[in-house]
Amino acid sequence: MLIRLSTILPLFLLALPFTFAHRIEIDPGEKECYFESLQPQDRMTITYEVGGSSAGGHLDIDFFVQDPQSKTIYTQHKKPQGSFSIAADQGGRFTYCFSNEMSTYARKVLSFNVHGQLFIGDDEHIAPVEQEVRDLSAGLQLVKDEQAYLVVRERVHRNTCESTNSRVKWWAIAQTVILFSLCAWNVHYLKSWFEVKRVL
Repeated sequence: MLIRLSTILPLFLLALPFTFAHRIEIDPGEKECYFESLQPQDRMTITYEVGGSSAGGHLDIDFFVQDPQSKTIYTQHKKPQGSFSIAADQGGRFTYCFSNEMSTYARKVLSFNVHGQLFIGDDEHIAPVEQEVRDLSAGLQLVKDEQAYLVVRERVHRNTCESTNSRVKWWAIAQTVILFSLCAWNVHYLKSWFEVKRVL
């Protein structure tokens, strides 16, 4: 039994996806690039979402991926969210970048997750237990991605509600000031009609 556990444990650890969650801020006119080193048949998925923007900018970002030869293999322009998956057909360093170069004044707040599956052999030679471990790992990763997506969406909606609440508050204050100013002017104007003017 110890031999089987010692055999299954490394396979279990290899079957677990590598996952990296990040939250970054990208200044206007700038871009942030990262890389992952993959072996042939390794899998990698990148999901991202713009969670906020300063100075009233749009919630969008440019995203592109380059292979180890610096050839762009995927591009997405001005999207608030997106995902990209790849099964590497060659080993090397894959680079992915988030670009805010199209913006001249708005800083973007971006959340993104990188997760993948290391290749440990052909599916035909995988034992049923190992396949179950892989399936369970993939299911857990889907749940985690969904939770991360909901967290980002909740943050976006909360920021929108707080911004709307602030605008309503200041508009109400401005209306109150205007109302009292008009009332004071009307009283002053009406009083001027009833003033007794002395004739010398």
